[in-house]
Amino acid sequence: PAAPPGPRSFSVAELVRAAPASLQPYLRLMRLHQHAGTWLLYLPCTWSIGLATAPGCLPDWRMLSLFGVGAVLMRGAGCTINDMWDRDYDRQVARTASRPLAAGDISTFQSLVFLGGQLSLALCVLLCLNYYSIILGAASLSLVITYPLMKRITYWPQLVLGLTFNWGALLGWSAIKGSCEWSVCLPLYFAGVMWTLVYDTIYAHQDKRDDVMIGVKSTALQFKEDTKWWLSGFSLAMLLSLCMAGMNCKQTFPYYSAVAAVGAHLAHQIYTLDIDKPEDCWKKFTSNRTVGIMLFIGIVLGNLWK
Repeated sequence: PAAPPGPRSFSVAELVRAAPASLQPYLRLMRLHQHAGTWLLYLPCTWSIGLATAPGCLPDWRMLSLFGVGAVLMRGAGCTINDMWDRDYDRQVARTASRPLAAGDISTFQSLVFLGGQLSLALCVLLCLNYYSIILGAASLSLVITYPLMKRITYWPQLVLGLTFNWGALLGWSAIKGSCEWSVCLPLYFAGVMWTLVYDTIYAHQDKRDDVMIGVKSTALQFKEDTKWWLSGFSLAMLLSLCMAGMNCKQTFPYYSAVAAVGAHLAHQIYTLDIDKPEDCWKKFTSNRTVGIMLFIGIVLGNLWK
């Protein structure tokens, strides 16, 4: 007898599976079913918006929503660009061989048209911001386009990803204030870049065997057995930069408590990491959403404390 149906799931991954068959390859191309990356792109935006909020006030929910939509679109566009560049590599890696372009579910031309649609919608979101932010946001496009090429030429593609993924740490502040306060935005941006080096190096350890065979570079291959020492250094740099950003915008006790909690989470993450187990690397990678959310909560509470 057939097993009774389990409870219905309303996760994004389940919605993607329930979508029409003709639509599913496009949703998988933009990684809508794997939302960890979207969170990691979005959270630096929330930090910046939160720090730019007036003392004693909650962050503007409309701005948070606008950046949320932008994060979904730009992460999707970035994944589309990445898969267009890497379709031949992806076919040779077990974890990525089923991606729509690598598997032949959609053509390169269809992906290009889809990319144009995503970027057009993202531009509509960007045009809702002030002129300074529009120019600042447009400046990030070169990083989005060139990042996938970095793994071919340098062992530090994770650094370029960090520069790309944390642009929201600049953009969020300028969207609220009309321009960047560099004494706050630069340390916050640097902290985000260090954070990306932590979680994406962990992510890269999943594919290191395949990467060696096909000639792709990463910090995982660069650091090898010294990975935990490097991750510890990046984490310390992140925490110091967050403290600097907090001091420069007169943050209060809840903020620094959140920074301490972030440090504890990263320490546990690094200490328990098994770089030779892909499933553990994935688990540690996805847990970084908790890191970002903890910091955002600390920023909000610290602002209300003022």
